[in-house]
Amino acid sequence: MNPLSAFKVAYRAIESNKIRSILTTLGIIIGVAAVISLVAVTQGAEKMIEDQLASLGGSSFIVKTGKRGVGPGSQEKAYILTPKDAEAIKELDIVTHVSPLIDLGQQIIWGNQDWYTLILGVAPDFVYINDWFPDRGSFFNNQDVAGTARVCVLGKTVASNLFGSENPVGQTVRINKSIFSVIGVMSSLGQTSGGRDQDDVVLIPFTTFQKRIKAIDNVESISVSVRSSEEIPIAETQIINLLRERHRFGADEEDNFYIRSQLSIINRIFAISRIMTILLASVASISLIVGGIGIMNVMLVSVSERTREIGIRMAVGAREKDIMVQFLIESVMLSLAGGAIGVLVGIIGSQVASYFTNWPVVISFSAALLAFSVAAIIGIFFGIYPARKASKLDPIEALRYE
Repeated sequence: MNPLSAFKVAYRAIESNKIRSILTTLGIIIGVAAVISLVAVTQGAEKMIEDQLASLGGSSFIVKTGKRGVGPGSQEKAYILTPKDAEAIKELDIVTHVSPLIDLGQQIIWGNQDWYTLILGVAPDFVYINDWFPDRGSFFNNQDVAGTARVCVLGKTVASNLFGSENPVGQTVRINKSIFSVIGVMSSLGQTSGGRDQDDVVLIPFTTFQKRIKAIDNVESISVSVRSSEEIPIAETQIINLLRERHRFGADEEDNFYIRSQLSIINRIFAISRIMTILLASVASISLIVGGIGIMNVMLVSVSERTREIGIRMAVGAREKDIMVQFLIESVMLSLAGGAIGVLVGIIGSQVASYFTNWPVVISFSAALLAFSVAAIIGIFFGIYPARKASKLDPIEALRYE
């Protein structure tokens, strides 16, 4: 029997028992669809988390003065970061945006209204690093920084408490005895997980802060962003080497600065996500094994029902190999049909779930291919025993079987 004939015989055998064949493949369909859907959902969740972290500075980090966990005041030799350091860091090819940072709690006054808030001196790149832009008015530019302009952008909380429903843009406020023009209001960020109100802030050019708020030449820290979180370790190494060279640190001198990033948190989240993907896919794969057992049971029943047919084939010259291949092909065809339908159901199901829940999904071609391949392997594995049993039947006893 050539392979084409074997396929035709197997197809006729499957077609003659349509309902049983459909029910047999149901376990494979459910298993493959479940694997694809769960992987799509978990990878979609990972992508959503990655996007959210990116919007919250997932591809950024901060260079800070001092040693980690030790206040600058207790340093034997305090390390001072300068705007020139920020300019040098920005020259690195791997870096996309840089902003010096200085902050101080101050009273801001408008008319007879006042509010105690955080005054933050930054550069225009600050909005790109944090993906945080004004929703009213505009942000200050490099000319404002160079000219130490007395302009400010208010956080939502400050704008609400000082101006209520009135538009603050174009108004003037007083900070530390200096008059500032309000040129914009930032979009709302809300509270951090620790409960801090991120909108309770006033942003001004860092040069203006140095001259009119704190009277200093240095900056407290430098915020840096790169293209993706994967580049953070490389950028950190380059910046450490750059700063040590700029400030002439000896080979044995300990760094008096440190870099703080969310990379460890990001990696931990992604590791948990990957574990959940593997766990859920493994649970869903149980359906594939159950489906494989179902195929084996049905094939054993088929062997029993077609014992006389097997005897006739052997009597007219079919070899053990031919009988085994015929039943193995039937098993694999059932499994592949279930796998193909399962892939389709998994993709459609993922898209439908995404539509109704607004939850992003990422269809993984590798997961679909793996699930389909496993379905084929299961068809072969669970089909071998029934096929071997059929091939080992005694032709005379098979012909006598009623």
